[in-house]
Amino acid sequence: MIDNSTFNGGTVLYHTLGCKLNFAETSTIGQILSDRGFRTVSAGEKPDIIVVNTCSVTEVADKKCRQLIHRLARNYPEALMVVTGCYAQLKHEEVASLEGVNIVLGSEQKLDIVKYIDEWRATHTPQLDVTASKDIKRFSHSCSRGDRTRYFLKVQDGCDYYCSYCTIPYARGRSRSGTIVSLVDDAKRVADEGGKEIIITGVNIGDFGKNTGERFIELIKALDEVSGIERYRISSIEPDLLTDEIIDFVAESRSFMPHFHIPLQCGSNDVLKVMRRHYDTSLFADKVMKIKSRMPHAFIGVDLIVGMRGETEEEFRKSYEFCNSLDISRLHVFPYSERPGTLALRIEHKVSPKEKAARAKAMIELSDKKLADFTRKFIGTEREVLFEQPKKGMPMHGFTDNYLKVELPYQSELINTIGMVKLGEPNEEMTLSATITR
Repeated sequence: MIDNSTFNGGTVLYHTLGCKLNFAETSTIGQILSDRGFRTVSAGEKPDIIVVNTCSVTEVADKKCRQLIHRLARNYPEALMVVTGCYAQLKHEEVASLEGVNIVLGSEQKLDIVKYIDEWRATHTPQLDVTASKDIKRFSHSCSRGDRTRYFLKVQDGCDYYCSYCTIPYARGRSRSGTIVSLVDDAKRVADEGGKEIIITGVNIGDFGKNTGERFIELIKALDEVSGIERYRISSIEPDLLTDEIIDFVAESRSFMPHFHIPLQCGSNDVLKVMRRHYDTSLFADKVMKIKSRMPHAFIGVDLIVGMRGETEEEFRKSYEFCNSLDISRLHVFPYSERPGTLALRIEHKVSPKEKAARAKAMIELSDKKLADFTRKFIGTEREVLFEQPKKGMPMHGFTDNYLKVELPYQSELINTIGMVKLGEPNEEMTLSATITR
């Protein structure tokens, strides 16, 4: 039996699944609870509260959430368990039925966690299920690093695109943003804390400003002026929203890194149409060529779905050949996962699990080759690296401006500093050895 009189402070165990945005929001939840007197649980210590921030991008993600919740309930039966995030938003009744779950919070409520812990304590009931609001309008600021060196700045939330395979608009609501003034203030606070690098995150960041009358290009120009921040990276941005103006600015800016992450999802125009994407392969190829013409050394990561309903063997071949033709650095490959309530379920042609696995394997092998080819171009060159806080007992590591991972012996004085290194041979994971030059 949980003693619900004990939560005036105490220990918290955090678990986050899914995207960078979730990790940023978990860090913000951690700060909220820290202000209330809670601290993160130490190794070997039992938590008073468990916070699970979930993902629901695929059925596999749902399964991982359930497995984690079951394991935590077994290991810490006396702890108060709060479950939030996209899985909790989309399937709150299912989450509430899981053994060990005490509070279920939807996307609109997650940053009001203290209020709901207090409500749970006041009611003296084993469970509080806060029904997930279908009309998600609130934009909640989140700028934090957790145990990382790099900060994650949430600039936008929600999505208006309604692709046929995706439930994110239902989990996160309509597109909404912070204001440029407020986000610049967030960046200034990072600089005051000694932060050197900020990753700009959101669900559809190129859609920034729809509710404020501002534009993404205006935001990044304002952030570039913040003294003390030496690096920004733009996380995933839709190809039709990645304007030439944005690419040109990154190429010339003081602090924006030559690093792009662009979702393609499929290299077949027919499949892109059934996906209800907002571009074709010609536009995508033009964006890659534009980046490379301005920044030949730029890292370009590309999201790709294989085995979508409607992706015949011929359409997959087209997708593979198109991806192979692109001057990109890495593919992030995801087998298609059927999500309840999506329009994709109306498409008749269905790819078998065996064939999906085979197609994923082929694309991953292509990705490995592209990453190796890109990485080896820079052996023997010098590039700047931001050195990150490694896990205990691990070597020092960091990333170059163009997102090559490097590794060298641990030196505590390097943490959160930027230094010039000479790049050596990569290992099997394409992490480069490095020697500090200055």
